[in-house]
Amino acid sequence: MGHLDRSELAAFLRRSRARLQPADVGLAAGNRRRTPGLRRQEVAQLAGMSVDYYIRLEQGRGPRPSRQMLAALGRALRLSDNAMSHLHHLAGEVPAPPPEPARTVRPGVLHLLDRLDDTPALVCDAAYDVLAWNAMAAALLVDFSAIPADDRNVVWRFFTDPAARDRHDGDGAERFARESVADLRAVAARYPRAARVRRLIARLRAASPDFRARWDAGDVETGRSTHKRLHHPLVGWLDLDCEGLHDPVQDQWIVFYTAAPGTRSYDALRLLKVVGTQNLSTPG
Repeated sequence: MGHLDRSELAAFLRRSRARLQPADVGLAAGNRRRTPGLRRQEVAQLAGMSVDYYIRLEQGRGPRPSRQMLAALGRALRLSDNAMSHLHHLAGEVPAPPPEPARTVRPGVLHLLDRLDDTPALVCDAAYDVLAWNAMAAALLVDFSAIPADDRNVVWRFFTDPAARDRHDGDGAERFARESVADLRAVAARYPRAARVRRLIARLRAASPDFRARWDAGDVETGRSTHKRLHHPLVGWLDLDCEGLHDPVQDQWIVFYTAAPGTRSYDALRLLKVVGTQNLSTPG
């Protein structure tokens, strides 16, 4: 457990209580109130704890609250996700993971993808589901809109579609296979209640002997490769820098593919900008 900051926890609880009115939590206002916000006994009642216990927390002399108590306080005080995370940290507890990886992409990120009309870019959630992409990513990799939503996952396509795997050179394919399986193992540990992640792993184990063997090996060494050599059916082999920017709030990766100016790969990307997804007989 981490450090319990009793004074800051007490101050946070007092501020959170003061900003709520009885009507906000379904209580009658009752007699005239001398102070703004809820009364201590009202918070204790909503959280299902004794008034004495709650008073001691607000006075900075209570015991370390359990995860169950923190959850009850969060519900009683109508705390947001960010506020709940802050409450856990003040109590010296690691915040509980959300039930599933976030799938909503922030509007600013979507706007960034649209502005990058010469750079392939996409957004993946923690489990490698492709959530958003721009036209250049469709031209370089595949038109994701033509793929069923359940199969719109980078790891699934790599281990179950030979054409997708053959887009990588030998070293790159081995590196991605190793790193992606280790990544998924870390994601499964980070989101233990995520049915979607468990279903993806079960599907991969059933469909790919290679994935199953790597998963059973238990490798946990992850890494983010920064260079990829990819084959495109129209323009041939491309040497690309692959940069992933992590959005820690959503736990999503924004992935960019670029080529050094003046190289053949740079010129090939410019050609793909012109031709788009036309004349592509093999999906990436």
